[in-house]
Amino acid sequence: MDQNSLKEFTDPEYWNTRYSKNDAAAESYNWLCDFSTIKPFLTKHLPPATMRPKILQLGCGNSTLTKELYDLNYHGQISIDFSSVVINNMRMKHADMDWRVMDVRHTEFDAESIDVAIDRATLDALLYGSLWDPEDEVRANVKAYVDEVARILKPGGKWLYITWRQPHFLRPLLQRRDIWDLEVESLADQPGGGGMFEYFGFLMVKHVQAEEKQLAGV
Repeated sequence: MDQNSLKEFTDPEYWNTRYSKNDAAAESYNWLCDFSTIKPFLTKHLPPATMRPKILQLGCGNSTLTKELYDLNYHGQISIDFSSVVINNMRMKHADMDWRVMDVRHTEFDAESIDVAIDRATLDALLYGSLWDPEDEVRANVKAYVDEVARILKPGGKWLYITWRQPHFLRPLLQRRDIWDLEVESLADQPGGGGMFEYFGFLMVKHVQAEEKQLAGV
């Protein structure tokens, strides 16, 4: 697919049309790889389910990921997407879970209210054109998204981002040295990993004093 054609992925109406054409209430689509590939990375970094962490699924679409973690007793999940069509469909399919219409760049959550944020290729949908020199609109969208995740994460909270894109492109966009520590793991190195394509798990852990630094403008 032409990278420039991916620009339409940033428009909720594109997704409303796409989910309306497909029977999204009956079918699911998991971007990238299946749950068995990403499960070791998630379970390695998620707090124990017994701690009842507040988990935010960013750009959930009609993925099965929320349900798969729910079945592992992670019941404190909120799944958001800017497509009202897919959120309505997911509410009908899993009425016992929390589904909300929101744009990941501008959520309605309080500051420091989320323990873990999970992104499975949502950020990828904001990246179109050349990543060697991203367009101003791409930089602005990514900055708004990253800043929003930094705002809503609790001190010590984690952002888990799963992608197929190469780390050398993404590190400059994701790094916030005054806000969090950033690490990258190859999912091929995880138990059960590997396969034809290489996927990466980014781990951002918010500093305990990060919010104070943000407020002070440091």
